[in-house]
Amino acid sequence: MRYIKPLFVGLFLSLLFLGCSSNEIHEPVDAKLVVQKSVADFTLNDQNEKSHKISADTKTLIFAFSKDIGHACNEFFDKKADNYLDKNKALFIADVSGAPSLIRSMFIMPGLKDFKHTVLVIDDKSISANYKAGMNPEKIVIVKLDNNIITSIETVDTAQEMADKIEE
Repeated sequence: MRYIKPLFVGLFLSLLFLGCSSNEIHEPVDAKLVVQKSVADFTLNDQNEKSHKISADTKTLIFAFSKDIGHACNEFFDKKADNYLDKNKALFIADVSGAPSLIRSMFIMPGLKDFKHTVLVIDDKSISANYKAGMNPEKIVIVKLDNNIITSIETVDTAQEMADKIEE
């Protein structure tokens, strides 16, 4: 009887560690956010499932690769005029690929539809990996463009810093 408790604890810990191991195959990614690289072939759907391609006059891409950063950006844009992103020739891209598909379809996507601003959505982990490569997911990533060519990539911590970069 005195061996049963340690046996259960050992079994539980073994299952826990097995459950934490990943069988996922990590393939090399093709980093998409690289200075001097073109984003002309970049196409994503928005929160209303409308396809968007980056136009040559787009000046700024704003990426949110984490939930907290996405919330901060959406909160900021929600307080701005409806045409704030368009007026500043900017696009906002939220990576929701890390959330389980059930959570995405039941909560995240319906929640994004409530926003007046356009949110382009990355919902595929392999696409996300290409854009997230080399980026800090806990920061707002600001990509500056000139005729669809990346001229600079910066990260900022706050919505105000993001606004300064969008409006420059």
